[in-house]
Amino acid sequence: MSRPEEEEYPEFVASRAASLHRTAYLLCGDWHLASDLVQETFVLTFRHWRRVQRADNQNAYVRRILVNEFNRHWQRYGGLPAHAETDRLAVAVPDISDEVVNRAELLRALLTLPARQRATVVLRYLEGMSERETAAVMRCSEGTVKSQSARALNTLSGCLKYKESPL
Repeated sequence: MSRPEEEEYPEFVASRAASLHRTAYLLCGDWHLASDLVQETFVLTFRHWRRVQRADNQNAYVRRILVNEFNRHWQRYGGLPAHAETDRLAVAVPDISDEVVNRAELLRALLTLPARQRATVVLRYLEGMSERETAAVMRCSEGTVKSQSARALNTLSGCLKYKESPL
């Protein structure tokens, strides 16, 4: 790696670390595992730094690495850690859900979803990506994103207790 490339990598990591850690935490529900996933993501990003630099969308490329690492962990260890910290998850999620459901309930329900559905919901709705961007990160079709989203939202709606409207 040349000197200018070496200087760009730390800046890239610093600018993406918080966002990737939040995404990893939403995927797995455990701060320590999220840190491990982000570290492994950055190791792989460094290994393939030239490819990352040439990518049309560097953020999507690195998020794809993160989702792949999460999926690898899921397959290797059969799911989430038993001690997933659902009570602390509320810190990582924007306040938009407070109007409809309790955020802690939402995040507990999110952790019950299969890995692919959870990744779709996190990327699509909590990270605000479009269907096209989510499909690119997950390396699937937009139709798959739509069907995974629909299944996940159906499951989540059955798990959540909605607050009564004051109207």
